[in-house]
Amino acid sequence: MSRAVILSVLLATLIVIGTSIPVWAAQLDARINPNTETSPFKVTYLKTIFIEYPNGGDLFDELKGKEWTVSGTADSSNPGVQVLIHELNRGIANDGSQVQISDLNVDYNFHLKARDFGTSIDYRVLLEGTLSDYVITKDSQRTLVDLGWRGLSTDKEINIDGVEINIPINILRDQEPEVYAYFTGTEAEDVLGRNLINADFILEQPLTNWHFLFDPTGINVDAGTFGLDDEISGFVVSSWTMGESSIREGRQVERIFEAEIMADKKYSVRSVQSSDQANISIIGFGALDILDGVEITGVTPTAPSDYMTTATGDFPVMIVYGMATMAAIGGIGFFIFSNRSLKNTKSVQTGIDPSRLVSYETSASSGGYQTNRGEAQLRDDNDYQQTRTHYDEVQPGSPPSQSTPSQEEAACGCAASVEIGSECDCAMQGACLCDGTCRCSADICKEQVSAMS
Repeated sequence: MSRAVILSVLLATLIVIGTSIPVWAAQLDARINPNTETSPFKVTYLKTIFIEYPNGGDLFDELKGKEWTVSGTADSSNPGVQVLIHELNRGIANDGSQVQISDLNVDYNFHLKARDFGTSIDYRVLLEGTLSDYVITKDSQRTLVDLGWRGLSTDKEINIDGVEINIPINILRDQEPEVYAYFTGTEAEDVLGRNLINADFILEQPLTNWHFLFDPTGINVDAGTFGLDDEISGFVVSSWTMGESSIREGRQVERIFEAEIMADKKYSVRSVQSSDQANISIIGFGALDILDGVEITGVTPTAPSDYMTTATGDFPVMIVYGMATMAAIGGIGFFIFSNRSLKNTKSVQTGIDPSRLVSYETSASSGGYQTNRGEAQLRDDNDYQQTRTHYDEVQPGSPPSQSTPSQEEAACGCAASVEIGSECDCAMQGACLCDGTCRCSADICKEQVSAMS
């Protein structure tokens, strides 16, 4: 019973996880061409802050009915974007990677919505740019590509056109100074002060735990996404994908930070940031390795002829095929065993053997009308004692049964009735249909025989 409960809980959990739509904290997508000097990348940072006041209060009065949006875009010519490029490159270098961001566009959007029991603030920052210096070495056989740049993070303030886009509490400082005053010097300030531009978990998750896929058929369809033409036909595309919460990749959960503050009422502040997601694609077949503590991949134009792996990385395909073959053999063996068991099973029949029964018509009447009623009886009476009923037993005081007719009487319908122990059919119908050979004891038959003689 306990096992059934556990399985039910696990199934329900899978259904809930499988049907929910997650909001990822950092979404990274990069497509690297080792044959060019630069490649595009895109990363989106998302976070939501909840300010809750279930009992009303001054904070509720301050935010009541408010709704506003702060948004904007900027490119690498903007001083604030240049600062962000510098801070991101500094973080990449601290991670041991040689990759640099050479160009960057920023799109940000902050939206506040006040409700009766709480206020939510949604933060979104989108970075689109180009990567350079990702090729470590290159020869005629293989190209080494640096993948240690994935942790695109900074904890510094980034001001773009007067809007600070990295520290969530600063948008309240600039747009709602009265609300900001409630949080300064409290635990809520620490919750609201965690930087938005943070992809550390993407770097901390080893690439060997990511799902690996490669397309050995060429990338004519995907050529446009890399900014290339059909001349790259014949190459393969290797892809690493992170974001699944599993035993292999580890359990990924929302990052939730909460704090309470006491003012005129008790208020709570909650920061919600879901687990990260990333997808990195490289033209060519990539084999992972580590160089000076930095994850890299060795890229070749085509996959080795003896390479066979699944999407999980290094799990041999032959093992999968072997397991499938063993399952098929087991299924065939099960059916053979079941068929033999069925043939060896003897059916047990009880009762009277049908081959020992004979049928005959039992109803006839004057006027030429005859029913379809019929009965069956034993060909002999060897097992009569097994099949007789209590009606065949002679009851005390009952009249003696009529004598069994001779073989000649078998042709007479009345004699046939006597033979099976029923009343004379001629006596019941009031007419005799027999000829002069009838030896029935019924009066009507005797009169019929006398008349014929």
